[in-house]
Amino acid sequence: MLFALLAIGSAHAQGTEKPDTPTLDAALKTAVERKSPVLVDFHAPWCYSCYFMAKHVLVGPKWEAVERKTVVVELDADSPEGAYWKTLWGVKALPSYVILKPDGAELGRILAEQRQDEFFAQVDEILQRSSTLDDLKAAAAKPKGLKAAREALDTYHARYDASGLAWYASLPEAQRKTYDADAGVQLLLARLELLRASKAVDAQACAAVAPQVLAGDLGCERPYELGRWDSCTQSQPAGQRKTVFESQLAPMQKLVDERVFGKAALCADQRSAVLGLNDVYAGLGRKAEGEAVLRKAADALARQSAKLGSDRNLADNWRVYLEVLHDDAGLDALYPKLIAAYPDDYVYAYRYGRNLVERGEPAKALPYLEQAAAKAYGQNRLNVAAQRVKALKALKREPEARKVVAEALKANGPWFPEDAAKLKALL
Repeated sequence: MLFALLAIGSAHAQGTEKPDTPTLDAALKTAVERKSPVLVDFHAPWCYSCYFMAKHVLVGPKWEAVERKTVVVELDADSPEGAYWKTLWGVKALPSYVILKPDGAELGRILAEQRQDEFFAQVDEILQRSSTLDDLKAAAAKPKGLKAAREALDTYHARYDASGLAWYASLPEAQRKTYDADAGVQLLLARLELLRASKAVDAQACAAVAPQVLAGDLGCERPYELGRWDSCTQSQPAGQRKTVFESQLAPMQKLVDERVFGKAALCADQRSAVLGLNDVYAGLGRKAEGEAVLRKAADALARQSAKLGSDRNLADNWRVYLEVLHDDAGLDALYPKLIAAYPDDYVYAYRYGRNLVERGEPAKALPYLEQAAAKAYGQNRLNVAAQRVKALKALKREPEARKVVAEALKANGPWFPEDAAKLKALL
């Protein structure tokens, strides 16, 4: 069967039956006819990193060349079809770009936003492969398999799959002894161990491996690893955590100064760098200095306000900095502009409504949430409904809240059972 490889795994990836998957089915059929690989672009309407890619990377001659060499298919993670494949393939971050052979076997994947040069270099490298992860693992088990071992570990990391540690441990001792001397292998193993420990909420293991990870050349990915350690070690003594924060202040400040506020080689994901530095200052008890970083970043984007309607990533970063600063006046001025600039989806009417609910202004929030509901679908329909219910309950309008839940659940059908259960629990 043509799509047998894609059917491997649970047919109940969302806790329900498999949905119709016409988008990917059609792409794979075309791929077989053209003998071309498939590039699956996982995105969502609320994804700020997706905004960056759409504006700055997935355009121009290099992207057009990729479109000629591959069958590009876009999957919305908020739709039943997109959510199904996202769950089945273990896609943990948006955007994600999964590159498949025509038969559905995965060649590789690219996570999160990238600068244009970084993204196309990775696409070219993956497209030049004829090897899947299983092929790489087999090659790594043989002499002179260092490159394959690195690529296999990198693939496991891109999949957020810590089972790469067990695979590596199963390699012949002679090969492991050679690979253990490679700094790239050691950093990937440490990052996989931090991933494993953080998933298990093993604070002691996270604390043990974090120094090795954070000593590595992480570039713009440093905030991700720092955040993973931070969330995992909340139960650790403050003094131990403060030592790590102190060690990360200089590299995080350098990252922000050079690759957010600098002139060249800027991080594609500038938001995570700014928020990560703010978290470091907060961990050191220096809240005012963290807020100064946020304000500097917000002010820099405010000076580019003419781009608000043409660069959604820029606009959304501005929004987030104001939200973290709790700058309600700034948000009240910005949100109507965002809603007007991006009228075709539910996102900013929903975000403003939710923000107003959190601020204790349900009456002001409700019209925005109703506006969002008219454009919501799939998983986000349930999220919008949840905020409408919170607003209505705060206004003592319980019968209307029950009606919102009933209508949302009816429209949703059997999909997104966890979100549906959370919505019902609000009543």
